[in-house]
This record gives sequence, C-alpha cells and structure tokens, in this order.
Amino acid sequence: MSSNNSSSKVVTVDEQALKQAGEQAVDKDGFPVVDETPEFEATVEQEVQAKVDANHPDGIADTSDERIHGATLEQEERIRAREDELERISAQAEIGTQEGREKRTRAIAANQSKERRLEFQKRVASVDPMADPERADPRTELTQEQLAAVNKQSMRLAKQLDGWSRAAISRWLSEAVVGGQDLTSAVVNVFEELQTAPGHVIPIGKLEEVSRKEVSIEGRVETLWDPSHPSIAQVGLIADDSGQTRVTIWKSSDAPWIEEGEQVRIHKAARNWHEGRVSLAVTGWTTIHFPERGRWWE
Repeated sequence: MSSNNSSSKVVTVDEQALKQAGEQAVDKDGFPVVDETPEFEATVEQEVQAKVDANHPDGIADTSDERIHGATLEQEERIRAREDELERISAQAEIGTQEGREKRTRAIAANQSKERRLEFQKRVASVDPMADPERADPRTELTQEQLAAVNKQSMRLAKQLDGWSRAAISRWLSEAVVGGQDLTSAVVNVFEELQTAPGHVIPIGKLEEVSRKEVSIEGRVETLWDPSHPSIAQVGLIADDSGQTRVTIWKSSDAPWIEEGEQVRIHKAARNWHEGRVSLAVTGWTTIHFPERGRWWE
C-alpha cells in the first residue's frame, strides 16, 4: 500500500538553474558560463614515475633553470645538494690529479738533473780520473792495516788543508797507494796537490808552481806604497809563512781598501809576473775578505 504523503521536496527546473547560477558565472542573458579549458590530471603511474625521475640524477634533463620542472621544492633541494656534492668531489679529484702530476714532474726533473750531473762528472773524469762516478772506491782494495794507516794520515792532513774533508783526502791517499806509491810519498804528493787545487787558498810560496790564471791566497799586508799610475788604487806586499808577493789593486776593481798589518783573504786574483817574480792583481772578478774585521773582543 503506497502513501500519498512524501517528505521529499520537489525542485523545479528554474530553481535548479538559479542554484547553479549562484555557483557559476553567468552571461548577460543569465546563462551559466562554462569553462571549456580542459584539465589534465596525472595518472598513478605517471606520479610514481615522476618521483623516480626526480630522485635519480639522470632523470632530470635540465637543472640549469631557477626551478626544476616536474620536481617539488623538497626534491629540488635534494637535487641541488647532490649536484653541489658531485662538484666538490670532482674538484677534489682534479686537485689530487694535479698534486700527483706535480710530484711526478719533480721526480722527472730530479732524474734529469742527476743524469746531467753524471754526464758532467764523466767529462771531468777525462781530465781527472778520480772524478769518474763509475770508478770503484780505491779504499776497498786496501788491506785492513793499510786502510787504518791511510785514515790516520787523512785526519792529520785534514787539519792542514782548509776546505778538504777527511773522506776526500782518504780517497786521494788510497788511490796513490793502490797505484804503487808508499804511504809516505803518497802523503807528500797528495798534500802538495790538494794544497794548490783550484778554488782553494794556496800558500803564497807555491804561486810559482801553479799554472792557473786565477788563484786565491791569504796573508797579512806587510807594507803599502804609493801607486805609480793613476789607474792603480793600492799596491803593496802580502805575506804568509811560506813567502810574500806583490799585490796590485786596480781602481776599476772597486775593491775595498786594505791597511798595513791587516789579515786579508783574496779570491780569484789574477796571476802575473813582475820583474821575474810572480805577482797578483785585484780585478773586477776578485773578492777580498777580512777575517779579523769586526771582532769586538779585540
């Protein structure tokens, strides 16, 4: 049995139109304006793939823009942080490679320097066999008794020869002994040879025995006299325990002034002859040192 009583409200077409009109924009005739712009929504699969792409460094095609298309702010921050970290790692790797290259370069330069030095020593050995880098140490050929005697004499000579080490003198003595000389003769010959070796201060009394153009001496200024020519600054005699020699100091050398009674050491003085005797000249290549100057306790 049906009932004629109904609690449902009947809504007319006009009322429905008015209700929709209140919710939507209408035109001048009262008709609703329908937005025909289509709305696109991503499917579930597309949303999942977008998250995967955003979290994978190769999933973003272009990150140079201010904003990364297809990524949320959180995803974008992670991507930017990852890029910064990769740049830092790349920079560290590049610096490490440079440091390694620098180390390798230093090693190559050191080897080349060693090769050049070895080649130079071989050229020197053509004049002085003792300088041959491939020459065996003559001390290995001595008996224990001979080596002990050589070392003893080397210590004694090292105190008399300025600038020569005991080891160098020991090698020279050993070479002479291995060559057939007795130890006494070897000591005398090595002493005279090293005493007049290039670059070392030699006794003034040995100047006539030296064939080099430049020599170094040390002695005391015995006397000074007036120069005989305007181009000469000073001229006088310098002596040591072995002898004395005339020394001329040219004005063009710009050498320091020396005084009588003063100890001087002259390096690279030019060796000349004056009245049948050897003499020295101080030139622009010469240097003069004063061992006793500036000694406050005197």
